[in-house]
Amino acid sequence: MISRRRLAATLPLALAGLLTLALITARLDAQTTYDIVLHAGRVLDPESGLDAVRDVGISGRRIAAVSTTPLHGRIDVDVTGLVVAPGFIDLHSHGQTPEAYRFKAMDGVTTALELEAGASPIDAWYAVRAGKSLINFGASSGHIPARMAVMHDTGTLLPRDASVSRAATPDEQRATEDAIRAGLQQGGLGVGLGIAYFPLTTPAEILNVFYLAASFKRPVFVHMRAGDIVAELQEVVADSAASGAPVHIVHLNSMALDRTPEALRILDGARARGLDVTTEAYPYTASMTDIASAIYDGWDTKPDSEFQTLLWPPTGERLTRESFLRYRKQGGMVVHFGNTEEMVRLAIAHPAVMIASDGIISNGQGHPRSAGTYARVLGKYVREEHALSLMDAVRKCSLMPAQRLEAISSQMARKGRIKAGADADIAVFDPARVVDRATFEKPAQYSDGFRFVLVGGAFVVRDGQLQENATPGEGILAR
Repeated sequence: MISRRRLAATLPLALAGLLTLALITARLDAQTTYDIVLHAGRVLDPESGLDAVRDVGISGRRIAAVSTTPLHGRIDVDVTGLVVAPGFIDLHSHGQTPEAYRFKAMDGVTTALELEAGASPIDAWYAVRAGKSLINFGASSGHIPARMAVMHDTGTLLPRDASVSRAATPDEQRATEDAIRAGLQQGGLGVGLGIAYFPLTTPAEILNVFYLAASFKRPVFVHMRAGDIVAELQEVVADSAASGAPVHIVHLNSMALDRTPEALRILDGARARGLDVTTEAYPYTASMTDIASAIYDGWDTKPDSEFQTLLWPPTGERLTRESFLRYRKQGGMVVHFGNTEEMVRLAIAHPAVMIASDGIISNGQGHPRSAGTYARVLGKYVREEHALSLMDAVRKCSLMPAQRLEAISSQMARKGRIKAGADADIAVFDPARVVDRATFEKPAQYSDGFRFVLVGGAFVVRDGQLQENATPGEGILAR
């Protein structure tokens, strides 16, 4: 036990030591020249809870200092009045092209991952993007492309014929699993699984895929069956529990619709009992997928009024029975208005729900979520509706997605944070101005309010302008 007298004698020495250390640190900071310094921004670090004005010093691809005292850089950027946040991480981005990456960067996204559909073969997918990407990229080992290849389906992103119209034989199931296994061995970030797109897939086949993912200790990113939300969740949660594979349920809002409270209750209960179950939502009342896919099987029996809930992006028209059948033969992405703002807001605000876009854009056509998901969360749900705090929104867009993957990818352990040693993937935005501009009629419109976006310490957006020739993006792999 230290006596009061001794404690009184040592306290001044301890305080003096701390003051000396602080002065030395400040002096070193003043003497160090960083590659880039972001001066006097409101730094939000969702991991530590830091919300304060700081200078951020960047050296190479990493954040080197977060300082209360002014830092000096070869490039000094005054970000007074702006928020300095970790770059956003989109776990569900089907748009994996230079065009799509430009819209992502202008929406504050520094890492876009194709985890629902995934890719196959993985090596070839990564090789196409290596050294040529504006932002970071990555993919799961996809059950969808693997099964399509094995069964000679003519679909592109999603199946449309051979792998939909009949069940896979035992040999085809094994060949599909072999392709998934090869992708996992090559560094795929998990298994992408689209059960709804293969309605004849048996529960046993799905469970085997979960067991395969578990053998690599990788998550399953799953689009559940289309039907009753309770049964859909029961299947994938039970498969996760039985196999030990973590499971991430994509776009819960568009699966559960008006039963979102019930779905969230099930997932909260699963997590409370120790299961590794996560989910995501996007901030729109309309979904989008291929009109030729199995999602729209049986729609020819719907009442005429139901077709008015569908929008055809190339023309902007609402569909009729006749136009639905015509477009279904040719295939293409169709928008479906099927949710309510109340349910979307509930999902977005839930503390365990991440933000992900489910976006794809091609030749200027697509869903506005492809361009505006993150600005919409910040503008509509934070600033205008106060459905969640700014820190909560940043956490849902950056730290939570990084944490979903950091156990399998050391790269992700350095993302989603603003701290020394973290990757300099940073989004700097004006909280009073940030807003989405993309609409269903004109989806190819950049978000507004992101002043600077850096990927690996390089500007991809500077003074609000896209740096189109920048290629700092890296492939994110399980390793």
